[in-house]
Amino acid sequence: MSQAFEELSLPPDVAENGGVEVLRAIVVDGAVSVALRRSFDDPATWGRLLVDLARQAARAYALETEMSEEDAFARIRVGFEADGLDPGALN
Repeated sequence: MSQAFEELSLPPDVAENGGVEVLRAIVVDGAVSVALRRSFDDPATWGRLLVDLARQAARAYALETEMSEEDAFARIRVGFEADGLDPGALN
């Protein structure tokens, strides 16, 4: 049985200025389903985007739990390093 899709609202500046969606990530049955658009000439821009996402997620944890922003960011980094920094994972 499927659940209703819970979509986020657009950020306020998008309604005012428009934009191009570059990433959509949705949890389905405990796994992440992702759609993305290459969007940038330099892949390093994705690195900056991912760090910004991690900072925003850490802020959300700090606002919604007892965890500090610094501790949340450290935990996010642990998860990233555990799965993301193995060059063999790219093959």
